[in-house]
Amino acid sequence: MHEMSIAAAVVEQVDEAAREHGAPGVARVRLQVGELAGVVPQALDFCFELACTGTLVEGAALETEQVAARARCTPCATEWAVGMPPDLGCPSCAGGDVELLSGRELQILDVEWAAPAGVGADQEEG
Repeated sequence: MHEMSIAAAVVEQVDEAAREHGAPGVARVRLQVGELAGVVPQALDFCFELACTGTLVEGAALETEQVAARARCTPCATEWAVGMPPDLGCPSCAGGDVELLSGRELQILDVEWAAPAGVGADQEEG
């Protein structure tokens, strides 16, 4: 399952960063996922929860920001939403010389560390 390897890689990176920063844990991980990245959000959520077990990321919320696929025709500069399944033919000139502008993203946007024990959420430092 593709999502398990993605979840494991994210958890490994975030767990390592938490340890380097001396964080007691992780409250939230936010990912940017492109429409064409081939990721099923529900499967990623499930795999993320499994991959977190026994790490500083265990119990963290996973938030994903979906990025729509967009393309631009090189000859006529028309931009359009690619959609699913992907349509990479220019809707204006029918050209095939196309640049994919977005939709393949798969990256960690940010991480929120957990508050140290005994510190309330309103006292948490980021």
